[in-house]
Amino acid sequence: MLTIWGRLNSHNVKKVAWAAIEMDIPHRRIDIGGQFGFTPDCLAMNPNRLIPTIEDDGFVLWESNAILRYLGQRYGGSLFPADPQQRAAGDKWMDWQFSYAEAQRGCFVGLVRQSPDQRDPAAIARSAAASGEMMKILDDELGRTPWLSGPEFGIADIPMGVYAHTFFSLAIDRPSLPHVEAWYAKLKERDGFASQVMIPLT
Repeated sequence: MLTIWGRLNSHNVKKVAWAAIEMDIPHRRIDIGGQFGFTPDCLAMNPNRLIPTIEDDGFVLWESNAILRYLGQRYGGSLFPADPQQRAAGDKWMDWQFSYAEAQRGCFVGLVRQSPDQRDPAAIARSAAASGEMMKILDDELGRTPWLSGPEFGIADIPMGVYAHTFFSLAIDRPSLPHVEAWYAKLKERDGFASQVMIPLT
């Protein structure tokens, strides 16, 4: 059985937990990190003190998008395209997500993880503006293709899908993003997205 180590209020854990449901993989998730701390066994698997880590029939792996690619290759079927060019076209958006995460970090931390007296409104506004500008790039792409994975939903939609939920949940100003909004509406119809991603921001 697949074991996912990590608390669900982590963006990176949400990716893997959602992917496991999309691929119908029997699994369990153990709360680790943040308020739950780290056990010696968990740190022996992943010394970075980061989440998630997975254990799959004795195979241990960390780094969320590496985990997604592994699960896609082993279990994903249609979620992981066989064609190398189609797979690479989606891969770039999986890696682009890390740059987007840096843009969004300031407003997420400021509005969710910090108390009102700790917040820096100017830093939050800069982060929100940077997030909106990057989302315009995503909107342009989704104006040409229905999914970041190509003609069908796939593994490449998962990383930015998680961050899109945060983007639309934060109390920030957002530009007009009709294609991202349509894509996000389709994501919200997926059971795994609803149960693993659409939880309160904490």
